[in-house]
Amino acid sequence: MYTISRDYRKEIVIEKSRFICSLKKVHSEAEAQEFIKAVKKEFWDATHNCSAYIVDDMAQRSSDDGEPSGTAGIPMLEVLRKNGLTETAAVVTRYFGGIKLGAGGLVRKQAWRRKFCWAITAFYMM
Repeated sequence: MYTISRDYRKEIVIEKSRFICSLKKVHSEAEAQEFIKAVKKEFWDATHNCSAYIVDDMAQRSSDDGEPSGTAGIPMLEVLRKNGLTETAAVVTRYFGGIKLGAGGLVRKQAWRRKFCWAITAFYMM
């Protein structure tokens, strides 16, 4: 199993929507939930703050935060699982840019973003 070695944030614009990926190393479910709460407070005016975290085998959660059901949080959680990450919390913040992607488009774009987030943090893996 792996974890990130430091907190990380990256911003990207896709089809006029602004996406911000925030990652944090966490040691408990409470710490993961506090991180998500802090990101939501920081980006209170965002359209969505979707999240996923894995602390260990027992503490794993995700949230679509208003995106169509199953299009954000679960795919984020799957990327964390497939890459063997633990003690990691992720929030993808979206500021809507005026182009509706539809559920299929959201899944494709968000899966790409999470893979992108994985790629940019891979260098910092322990």
